[in-house]
Amino acid sequence: MNMEARVGTVQQLLAGGIAGAFGKTCTAPLSRLTILFQVQGMHPDVSSMSKASIWREASRIINEEGFRAFWKGNLVTIAHRLPYSAVSFYAHEHYKNLLQSILGLENEGKNASSDLCVHFVGGGLAGMTAASATYPLDLVRTRLAAQRNSIYYRGIWHAFHTICREEGFLGLYKGLRATLLGVGPSLAISFSVYESLRSYWQLQRPSDSKIMVSLACGSLSGIASSTATFPVDLVRRRMQLEGAAGRACVYKTGLFGTFRHIIQSEGLRGLYRGILPEYYKVVPGVGIIFMTHETLKMLLSSNPISY
Repeated sequence: MNMEARVGTVQQLLAGGIAGAFGKTCTAPLSRLTILFQVQGMHPDVSSMSKASIWREASRIINEEGFRAFWKGNLVTIAHRLPYSAVSFYAHEHYKNLLQSILGLENEGKNASSDLCVHFVGGGLAGMTAASATYPLDLVRTRLAAQRNSIYYRGIWHAFHTICREEGFLGLYKGLRATLLGVGPSLAISFSVYESLRSYWQLQRPSDSKIMVSLACGSLSGIASSTATFPVDLVRRRMQLEGAAGRACVYKTGLFGTFRHIIQSEGLRGLYRGILPEYYKVVPGVGIIFMTHETLKMLLSSNPISY
């Protein structure tokens, strides 16, 4: 019997949620730097970052906002990541089992190509399911993290209330299309690369620590998914900030019009603003998430919670 069969629904949700929240908290400073670089060029008050380096911007945050500002918006990040990661890991297991059942792979031996396909499609569906369920929290987190010296949103509930009052309820779903376009392929690549690398590694070196294998494979899967989907992530961040803090909208032509506007005004490199802190973030961040998830599954499978 494999581990997934021994770990129940509550344990799977708990392991996924804690893993996501822990990983995001560990890498929150780099997440905030990524967001600040991604949205530079949208408005005059962030244009000063056009030539900023990671270390210069980090120094500015410490000098002007204080060290704790690196975790600005982290409370809503945790509130978002707990259900997001719980749903994504749990949904991935169920979509994987469903696809294996549909394709008749449950009782067959290991097949690398079919396994890769199942993990890719299952990961994509899991990502879209989790993103749709928790999207307003993701948008609020982005707006809180993107604030610099002037504070327009004073906290989670103030941000929710202000967005609904000024932009309507649908304002909480700005950029959802771009998010689904990015998160589906992102988790599809992440899960498929992770599972493929882990299976190959354990086949070649079965005596290696499962926790360290999960950390290494998770880091590599994070690099692969971030590289492939970063432009879409940048566009969704900018669309999430449309109309924020009472500003006029910059992009009025939808998802693909936003892509075109960025390329015309900032060049192709504009789609990769913030990729460096993103790499610094995902190498430990995704690795920590997968490692924590595997560790918690092992602990919970040996100490089952009965409901």
